[in-house]
Amino acid sequence: MSFLYPSLLWLLVPLGILLWNSQRHIHHRVHLVILMLLVLALARPTEKHALQEVAVQAKDIIIALDVSRSMQAMDLAPTRYDFAKKTIKVLLNQNPSDNIMLIAFTSNPLILSPPTTDHALVNIALESLNPEYILTKGTSLQALFTKLNAMPLEDKHLILMTDGGEEKDLKALSPMILDAGVFLHVLALGSTQGSTVKSKEGKTLKDKQGNLVISRINPILEHLAHATNGSYQLASSTPKETAQRLNETINTLHKKTQSVQKMQYRYKEWYQLPLALALLLFLLLHTKGVKYLLLLFIFLGIPVQASIFDLYHLHQAYEHYENKAYTKTKAQLKKIEEPTLQSQLLLANTYYKQGDFKHAISIYKSIATRSVRIKQILYYNIATAYANLEAYDKAKVYYTKTLQLDKDDDALYNLHLIAFLNDKKDANLGIAHPKSQSSNSSQSEHETKEKDKTAKEDKPSSGSKGGGENSTKKEKPSTLTLDDKQNKQPLSSKVYDLINKGYIRETKPW
Repeated sequence: MSFLYPSLLWLLVPLGILLWNSQRHIHHRVHLVILMLLVLALARPTEKHALQEVAVQAKDIIIALDVSRSMQAMDLAPTRYDFAKKTIKVLLNQNPSDNIMLIAFTSNPLILSPPTTDHALVNIALESLNPEYILTKGTSLQALFTKLNAMPLEDKHLILMTDGGEEKDLKALSPMILDAGVFLHVLALGSTQGSTVKSKEGKTLKDKQGNLVISRINPILEHLAHATNGSYQLASSTPKETAQRLNETINTLHKKTQSVQKMQYRYKEWYQLPLALALLLFLLLHTKGVKYLLLLFIFLGIPVQASIFDLYHLHQAYEHYENKAYTKTKAQLKKIEEPTLQSQLLLANTYYKQGDFKHAISIYKSIATRSVRIKQILYYNIATAYANLEAYDKAKVYYTKTLQLDKDDDALYNLHLIAFLNDKKDANLGIAHPKSQSSNSSQSEHETKEKDKTAKEDKPSSGSKGGGENSTKKEKPSTLTLDDKQNKQPLSSKVYDLINKGYIRETKPW
């Protein structure tokens, strides 16, 4: 239960004190209760009800964040890089329905988050990035724009957060932006006076001649913005003000949006309940025909919510699933009027158990959630379903996504295994299939070899978490709970390898 206007609940404090200390007639106390019920109704109590697909109007925004060494300069508190991170977080909060892509770049660009309206994933990628692991220090706008030119960028907004580095060739950069049809918004981070840059050890950086390295805003940024009919602005005093100015500029420059299908929770409002109770108490006090009023309420009744029956059908579906009566499980799930995360995940697991891996994958991919743990389960199940279809390249992608969210021994084991399966796919050798995360991990190698000799050698093992056949390890409860408080996980070393590509060829590492 939550409230749309929780600040109004503070009015209950003085009303509660008056009610507690009131020594007057009972009518006076009832009037105070009526006022309290009206305050509750005005606060608009709501309850998260079900997931549904809705069309939302969204803009396409690409955020390119400079992570070079010069971004550690402290002319913006605490550093240019930290200031940019805070600005991005405010932008994510201010644009909840927009498709946002996050790119980190030095002398090489790398996409940290593809275009998505799930900004929790963008935040995870942003928090996981550690500049200390990045060896490349220079800034190459040309490499960034070359990367972007390989994508369809028409009518997209590019927010370039950088100090400009040592870029000089305006004639080479401007056509790349104009040809792409992107709307460029430059956020110049730093100052015209410049600032020294600290190394990891806290020492001031110097060049080969022993001179202090002073990092200033590169004037080419302003010229680039004007040459491409874009916008240019310096950082404001706070990240919030900076993000607000960027939003105003984007909305003024281009107002075209597109319709995007997005899974959102539907909320059930309960303000009618305290409002009806307040009305009933008032009429009981001031109306003589109370008995007719009560008969009217009994006649109208309280509408039975479909959610009560949905919970019953879901409970029955779980019981049939545990008994391996998968046809009955699907029959119960089809009776649910408002699909939820639990019902959709159970339906996908049911199709998986029946060997309909393609249908299971389709449902897994349609499930939207902000819980990192649930996302990891979905990625793992999708990967194992692809493995059973012998689509090893796709399975590799989703096992990798699973490991990026959190450590998972089963996913790591299966990732190594499908590499061998892919190489031996046409050799018809008896290699074990990816194991289920819910399977018994204590099985000995001898037992595994014995099973490989049986007629079930080529049958894929169960990969659906939360309901495996041999659920003796990591068995999931029959109902899922969302937990948004997840530990932040570092990016994989492969990410930093891609960013650090070309490190040995740098000439000005700042």
